[in-house]
This record gives sequence, C-alpha cells and structure tokens, in this order.
Amino acid sequence: MSRNKLRVGIVGVGNCASSFVQGLAYYREASSNEPPPGLMNLELGGYHVGDIEITSAFDIHAGKVGRDLAEAILAPPNNTLVFARPLPGAVKVQRGPTLDGVGQYMAADIEEAATPAVDVAEALRASGTEIVVSYLPVGSQRATEYYAQQALEAGCAFVNCIPAFIASNPVWAKRFQRRGLPIIGDDIKSQVGATIVHRVLTNLFRERGVRIDRAYQLNFGGNADFKNMLERDRLASKKISKTQAVTSQYARPPAADEIHVGPSDYVPWLTDRKWAHIRLEGTTFGGAPLNIELKLEVWDSPNSAGVVIDAVRCAKLGLDRRLAGPLLGPSSYFMKSPPEQYTDAEARQRTLQFIWGDDPSRVQLAS
Repeated sequence: MSRNKLRVGIVGVGNCASSFVQGLAYYREASSNEPPPGLMNLELGGYHVGDIEITSAFDIHAGKVGRDLAEAILAPPNNTLVFARPLPGAVKVQRGPTLDGVGQYMAADIEEAATPAVDVAEALRASGTEIVVSYLPVGSQRATEYYAQQALEAGCAFVNCIPAFIASNPVWAKRFQRRGLPIIGDDIKSQVGATIVHRVLTNLFRERGVRIDRAYQLNFGGNADFKNMLERDRLASKKISKTQAVTSQYARPPAADEIHVGPSDYVPWLTDRKWAHIRLEGTTFGGAPLNIELKLEVWDSPNSAGVVIDAVRCAKLGLDRRLAGPLLGPSSYFMKSPPEQYTDAEARQRTLQFIWGDDPSRVQLAS
C-alpha cells in the first residue's frame, strides 16, 4: 500500500455514498495477490483502495447533519445493503444548502436540518479535501452547479455521479480547465448495470451486422432515487443521459419511437434493489427477425461504488499530473454522458492509457 492518500469529500450522504464508504472499509486490507470480487482495480496508478480517505461530507437531512459519517450512512431513508461497518470518528456530516436538492415526492421523507449551511469552499479547504464526489439526487441541477463552483473555489477535482451536465457542458468544462483542475462526469455507469449491458448488446448487434429496429429498457426499484424520479421534471435529465448512452452506440440514430430507455416506477419493497428489463428487436440475414430479452437484478448502490472508487483515483492522477478540464478516457468509461462517447472497448483502452500516463486527450498545464 502506498503512503499517499486521496482526500475525498462527499456531497449527498445517501445510499450510493453509503456503499462507497462501506466499500473503503471492506477492501482496505485487501491483497493484490488474490483480487477480490467487486473491484475492477485493487490498485490503480499506484493508489490502493486503502489510500482513499473521506475528509468531508455534506447533506441537508436532520438525521444526518452533525452525525458521524459512519452513523449517517445508515440513517433512513437509506436502505441499501449493509456489508461493512466503517469505524466512527473520522468525519461529521456538515450542512450544505438545499437549493433544488429535495423533490416533491421526497419532501415528506426528509426533515431538513435547522442549522445554517456552512461555507462549503472553506470547509473543503480546511479539511484538505482534494476530490469532491457529487451524489446529489437526480434533478439537482442548481445544487450540482453550486458544488461544482465550490470545488473550483477550493481547488478540488470534481467527480459528478449524477445526470446533471457539468463535465459534458463546454462552459463548465472550460471553467475547470482555466482553474487547472480535472473533472470526471457525468452520471455514473454501474459496474454491470442496465446501461452497460444495453450498450454491450447494442454493439453486439452492430458489429455482427444485425439492424436494431426497436429497443426498450425499463427500470424500477425501491430506493429514494426511484421515488424521487416519480416527479417527471426531475426524471428528464436521467432519461436523456441513459438514452444517449445507448443510442450513441447505434450505427444509425434511431427514431424517437424506436427506443425507450428510462426509470419506470417505484416499488418500495425492493428497497435498494433494481430490476431492469431490456429488449432488443432486430433484423438479420435475409430479413429474418432476431430478438433478445433479459432481466437484470442488482443492488443498485453497491453496483456503482466500485466504479466511483476507480473514478476518484483517476481524478487524483489528474491532480498529480496537473491535468485540467474533463478527463476524456475515464469519463467515457465510468460515465453515461461523458464529453465524448466511445464504444466501451475503446473507452476502457483510453482509460488504461490514461492510467499508464499515455492518454492523448489530456490537457497538460504549462509549468
């Protein structure tokens, strides 16, 4: 294990943050001699999972603000799988601004903390945070932009795990480039989730000469994310992000009525489990039909945590190498809506080149 540390701040202490924090405890002593299941990389660019430490955390929930992070990740409405118990005492959750972070359907489940919001940029500086990870709820565009600005002011890299378009927005990309800071985004791809499975099948059809005629991806679950997305206005960015992640792999752009991708409903008893139903209908040799239909069941939040563990280490490499703006290779591999879309095979290769220090898309600052 290296002596270097990655100092990470978390925005939004929900299910995804819970899985991420638990994972750091779970894999902290893992040996590279026996690669453990659940990680793409135990060590990445000289950084072991055990080198990641949480130095700050922000939320608005009265049941989480002021509490130790190890306790806050278990507070309702969090309902994900508990597979590790982090040691308490490292970080207390601080009050951030609410802005558009609470949707119509979540308002009854979240009592906002009475304490005033802290100066987030100052809190990031005081804690020595280097990388900010945004786990805000879907639909929190204003809140995401606020925290992106705080990261810029505090001199932190930014990893945007939600479908609010920051890294893929040229205006924000230029802000991070001018400030000399790396950003990875937008909207995390799970390890083996509905989007990556749908993309792989789409590429299989295309590469094997099968025309895709129609496709759908229907998702439902029982966590706060799915409840939040019952509000159609908040769902819009998620639907755009998931749809373009799939259609970017088509040989030709599909008509709007040929594809449907998006969260479909909220089923409370599923808790943090997600069920995805995917169907592709195609035409093959001689006009013969070919159809694929499958169902995927996952624990939603643990499914993304290992990817974020790699994303923060790539962001740290960006800081180490004084890279500025969107990191195109890691963004394309880890995120649904990166600044540039590639096939997953090419995205993986670009990410490996980045880790090895040979990514032609990086921006090098002048000395």
